[in-house]
Amino acid sequence: MSLKGSKELAGAFPPEGLVLLAVCSVQLGAAVAKGLFEEVGPGGTVFLRVGFAAVFLLLLWRPEVRGYPRSAYRIAVSFGAVLAAMNLSFYAALDRIPLGVAVTLEFVGPLGVAVAGSRRGLDVLWVLLAASGILLLAPLGTFGGADLDPVGVGLALLAGGFWAGYILLGARTGRVFPGSAGLVVAMCAGAMLTAPVGLVSAGGGLLDWEVLLAGAAVALLSSAVPYSLELEALRRLPSRVFGVLMSLEPAVAALVGFLVLGERLGWRAVLAVLLVTLAAAGASRSSAAQ
Repeated sequence: MSLKGSKELAGAFPPEGLVLLAVCSVQLGAAVAKGLFEEVGPGGTVFLRVGFAAVFLLLLWRPEVRGYPRSAYRIAVSFGAVLAAMNLSFYAALDRIPLGVAVTLEFVGPLGVAVAGSRRGLDVLWVLLAASGILLLAPLGTFGGADLDPVGVGLALLAGGFWAGYILLGARTGRVFPGSAGLVVAMCAGAMLTAPVGLVSAGGGLLDWEVLLAGAAVALLSSAVPYSLELEALRRLPSRVFGVLMSLEPAVAALVGFLVLGERLGWRAVLAVLLVTLAAAGASRSSAAQ
């Protein structure tokens, strides 16, 4: 299908549906990625994801990436470095804890950005709800028959911190580059930065065509497809509604983890997912209303 045909097909869907498809695509991509860990490790999987995503986005959008000031490239490269660190820490966490739990903990990043600097008293409620959910996930017991690894919990929270930086640097990149050029530059930088870790982690696994196909699928599901869907949705959807729909990610991650990976969560983990989802949805609405 041509790029024009893809855009027309996306335009035929309601924007809310595009966001939900993007959310489902990202979490399905994470489930596929987890299946690659035995072959190439988290580092190799990140390298495949970011590297293939850079190639796909270059071919899909064909942006002009030359002729910008050095300061713009510094911002985009910083964006790419944070993107790489976010994915490395998240996949390392995913290697140790269930998908739904990892995404729930990681979501403290965008939640923090949403409430940072707010003077609305209601936002205190969202922070308390999210904090309650995180405390429920503290590795003090057994959830669904599996102990939560403290290192995995810490890595997921670290990924959340990088996600906050990703949001802030992504906004700056969008201001200095038109269209998708900044994202493509960042993806290329991220691919180069993850290459050493990926090559050491994956080794000969990168010569396996099945691994390469799975890595390409992860890149499509986790990066190229959702980014394209989200961009189209943002053109037709208020940011408030977009943020609320994106807050469904922890719940969708838990569902995908159960259906695809067979990861069962205990009642405390399920309650934590619901609390963080509610907090993220409320924070998104409050942030857009200011």
